[in-house]
Amino acid sequence: MLGTVMRLSGMLLGIVVGLAPAFALAAGIQFYDVPADAAGGSLTGAVWYPCSAPQRETIVENKVILGTRGCLLSGDKLPLIVISHGRAGWFGGHHATAAALADAGFVVAAIDHPGDNASDKSRVDDLSTLVERPADIKRLVDFMLGSWANATRLDRHRIGFFGFSMGGYTGLVAIGGDPDFRKDLPGCEGSDFRACEQLRNGEVPVEPPTHDARIKAAVIVDPGPSIFFPAASLKAVKVPVQLWSSDPKLSSNYMAGCCAIGINRRMPESPEYHLVAGAIHFSFLPPCSASETKEFPRICVDAPGFDRTAFHKEFNASTLAFFRKHLSGAETP
Repeated sequence: MLGTVMRLSGMLLGIVVGLAPAFALAAGIQFYDVPADAAGGSLTGAVWYPCSAPQRETIVENKVILGTRGCLLSGDKLPLIVISHGRAGWFGGHHATAAALADAGFVVAAIDHPGDNASDKSRVDDLSTLVERPADIKRLVDFMLGSWANATRLDRHRIGFFGFSMGGYTGLVAIGGDPDFRKDLPGCEGSDFRACEQLRNGEVPVEPPTHDARIKAAVIVDPGPSIFFPAASLKAVKVPVQLWSSDPKLSSNYMAGCCAIGINRRMPESPEYHLVAGAIHFSFLPPCSASETKEFPRICVDAPGFDRTAFHKEFNASTLAFFRKHLSGAETP
């Protein structure tokens, strides 16, 4: 049912590059595979965690991401954040935010969504992906609380979610949203979005949407596609939400996730809402290197006058403050 995912051993170069001075607390990083089971195929990902070691960078798939390999985890009863990447993204796509949270004492886990990631685009925009993405997140939480080597060091009552673009859609479902998959769904008329074509052809998901009540707070960033969420579909969302939107004056690609304005109006309870003036959809991804900017200008080049580096300092600080506020005293069921 799920697309094939390359095993981690064949993907990682594992080259560690030293950075400048040591910090008292850094973000450790390790990689893992969630084995295939009755719920789906294998999931590949990374975990960032607090450790007492110099901060370093790690090269993964020829990409440089923050994280010190080989250091021991520091702390106990640690809160967990799970990350869902955007359309055709990858588990390291929000590494700087993950590292910032780990520096502050959180454990952060991310996966590649099968069939909808940078290495496997076989089911990008497919109806099956819209159904399976939230199930992937539930399986990730199951893995972290059960099979992960340091599972006993986690606080299972303090779990948060971070999702960007299609990952934002994923999070809205995971925290209680019930996507509308009608054949005549408003907003799908004439759209060449693959899932819309499937709905018009009479295809209907067999599985119900996957929710996870263990998630106690969610950061939803420029979610899309939002057409599957009329107001009634979000009425069961009760956890605190921090919602981010790019600037609608600069973004015209509705399916890319812009903007969160409509979702903000439809939420049953007002989220902590941030509309970022001057930001394009991809401004929420970490600042790019010179080589990345040359190779991926659509993702890396911001609108004139927008400082992505400065913005991400504020973005990561706000994300951290939100999770600290809402996961510090999560109640035991």
